[in-house]
Amino acid sequence: MTVEALLPTFGTVVFTALIDSINPCAIGVLILLISTLLVVGKSKQKLLLFGLTYIGSVYIVYFLAGLGLVLFFHSVPLIVAQYISISVAMVVVAGGLLEIKDYFWYGRGFSLAISQKHAKKIHELSKKITFPSLIVLGAFVAGVELPCTGGPYLAITLILSQNFSMFAVFLLALYNLIFVSPLIVILFLVYYGMKLHDIKLWKHSYKHYMRLSIGIVLLLLGWLLILIANGTINFG
Repeated sequence: MTVEALLPTFGTVVFTALIDSINPCAIGVLILLISTLLVVGKSKQKLLLFGLTYIGSVYIVYFLAGLGLVLFFHSVPLIVAQYISISVAMVVVAGGLLEIKDYFWYGRGFSLAISQKHAKKIHELSKKITFPSLIVLGAFVAGVELPCTGGPYLAITLILSQNFSMFAVFLLALYNLIFVSPLIVILFLVYYGMKLHDIKLWKHSYKHYMRLSIGIVLLLLGWLLILIANGTINFG
């Protein structure tokens, strides 16, 4: 017999966003941008302004993409939504296993990372430091980072689509604010004098633990999506 459980949407969204926010892909791209700004001799004021412009672009693109996914999942028939939940769960679990694999064997086999082709493009865009180019860069990065960051976000948008409302839109906005918060912290740390080299060392030292944390959360989200599909769990 199936026992229905009610889980808090707010807590699930916040917890997932906190884990997703430490994704090494997103942090690595910001470090690349800051290093480029420092090399070309931008003032601290411009460093802060340009960095916030880039982060704002990432936030807006992620939010709009998430809102589109929530509306799409909400609009499909229930029977179709169940199959979508199972399909997304399989993708999320596969992503989680890859992240956990990278904790033990980083760099071996396939990994959830930005491709060399896209990394080169990001590096080229980072050299063209203007407000329009930063907006384009943020949008481009938001797209190419999906292999790294898309798993948790895809699961959360599917969960929010169950009970779509203004509160769901608020939670989506909150998720993205939490997601970019480490980027804001890193930007201000550099602005107030922290050496970028120290931040790079910190990222390198803890990236395995970041991937392990994300992997575990992805496995849990995949399991939850399967339970949602068969009606065992509802969110409220």
